[in-house]
Amino acid sequence: MREDLGLLLLRIWLSGSMFFGHGLSKVLNFSEKSATFPDPLGVGSTLSLALAVFGEVVCPIAIALGLKTRWAAIPAAVTMFVAGVIHHAADPWKTKELAILYLGGFIAIGLLGSGRFSVDHFRKVAQAAKANPS
Repeated sequence: MREDLGLLLLRIWLSGSMFFGHGLSKVLNFSEKSATFPDPLGVGSTLSLALAVFGEVVCPIAIALGLKTRWAAIPAAVTMFVAGVIHHAADPWKTKELAILYLGGFIAIGLLGSGRFSVDHFRKVAQAAKANPS
């Protein structure tokens, strides 16, 4: 029970921080940012921004809900890897530290899964009940 509460807290806290602290401004200012957004992968500024929005908005919402949590943690972690290790490679530790912390958190969530307090768990329980009606 404590582990499941811990996972719930980690999922909501990390995802909420990512969404409100980083992703939301990218969505709200997408058209203004799309021409000048950093392009560390060489795919173009607009696509780089769209990928960042996916990793910082869509995936954190899914993670917070516990919906396809392990799958959603992968793009979120990749986004933070690109930000912390590639984009900020030459920057001092203080500049890349937050992205690396998010990276570690999303990797942990990916390894641990969503826990009992999640859409994933409730779907699994519902499927089991449907397969084995009493």
